[in-house]
Amino acid sequence: MARKAKDLTALEVNRLTAPGHHAVGGVSGLYLYVNDSGARAWVLRTMVGNKRRHMGLGGFPDVTLAQAREKARKAKDEIAQGIDPIVQRKAATSQLQAQQATEKTFRQASEGYIAAHGDTWRNPKHRAQWAATLETYAFPVMGNLLVKDVAQEHVLSALEPIWKTKNETASRLRGRIESVLDWATVRKYRSGENSARWKGHLDMLLPAPSKVKKVEHHRALPIDSMNAFMVDLRKREGTAARALEFTILTASRSGEVRGASWEEVDLKAGVWTVPSERMKSGKEHRVPLTESAIQILRTRPHQDEIGLVFPALRGGQLSDMAMTAVMRRMEVDAVPHGFRSTFRDWARERTNYPRDLAEQALAHALDNKVEAAYRRGDALEKRREMMATWADFCGNRTENTSHAASIAAGNQSNRLLLAKGS
Repeated sequence: MARKAKDLTALEVNRLTAPGHHAVGGVSGLYLYVNDSGARAWVLRTMVGNKRRHMGLGGFPDVTLAQAREKARKAKDEIAQGIDPIVQRKAATSQLQAQQATEKTFRQASEGYIAAHGDTWRNPKHRAQWAATLETYAFPVMGNLLVKDVAQEHVLSALEPIWKTKNETASRLRGRIESVLDWATVRKYRSGENSARWKGHLDMLLPAPSKVKKVEHHRALPIDSMNAFMVDLRKREGTAARALEFTILTASRSGEVRGASWEEVDLKAGVWTVPSERMKSGKEHRVPLTESAIQILRTRPHQDEIGLVFPALRGGQLSDMAMTAVMRRMEVDAVPHGFRSTFRDWARERTNYPRDLAEQALAHALDNKVEAAYRRGDALEKRREMMATWADFCGNRTENTSHAASIAAGNQSNRLLLAKGS
């Protein structure tokens, strides 16, 4: 029969400093291990089934003698019931680690979603806008909350302060929160309904965007002011002035023109092809070039090291305010983007060109999904004719017959002859 160890007192245990394994009594198999560095820890040596196990019970003096004996007794009771305390502890640790792995904050989930999908977005600017919207409006409310705990009240707290005053931003924010929560659900970081879902949920609590959204139109030049404006614009020198003129003649967005590169331009074919990654729609857009537009391009220095058609004075793209600055110096109460509205008004009110053709020229998606599904091609040559008419209306740079008009000469019967400045 094994000899029973003496029941040491707390004071006697405290004096055990020699390296080795010291039986302390009170519970059979309870030892204080002292290593060569002087660190001390409790170990229970016992049989579990038919295996000898050494079970750590914690370090000394953090775990006192009394606590160590209590832990040892509990472990022996579990063993007597057929439970392996070591296996049970490993299972509990594994479960804890698994739980911790799924406990992501809303901020961490947002960063995960952006990392997963950001590379598929059109450009770095869109990615930055995504992050900035969440940082500004969502994170102060729920950024540090576990994503599984984000509820309706948190979403509303982020949305309600700006829903009526910045509805477009608020609507985008809601959609982004919804996407993050959907991603978190699929990743098993949360369960249940999406607290940011609109249909059948938030639409019951917030007014529809169409009811509160204030439509802010870009200030545009009246149709009849175009000819005089273009005459004045062509007197202005500088890259920004030529970029603005080209923007008007092509009915393009200023960002598309500022980023235009020579490799996108085919002067012989009279086509400028804007790649999908630079288009708001995410689809490649071919722009027919009129003779006036081509003349502008021919005056531009072709610098291979830069590659841009309208580079800034010190290299790189023109700033998004460069064209606006030209208009301010001209004391015109409009903005560059407003010329797209002027073009649309002109096409609708002064010509017989189909609305769909004008929308294609503006690179807009069709509202009618069925009609859009049946659209074939991009009507480049039809648009070339329309843009030639638009250039005529704006006042050609020379009296020569326009390049685009000559290409479309066979279709002159479809053109509405316009008087300059009419």
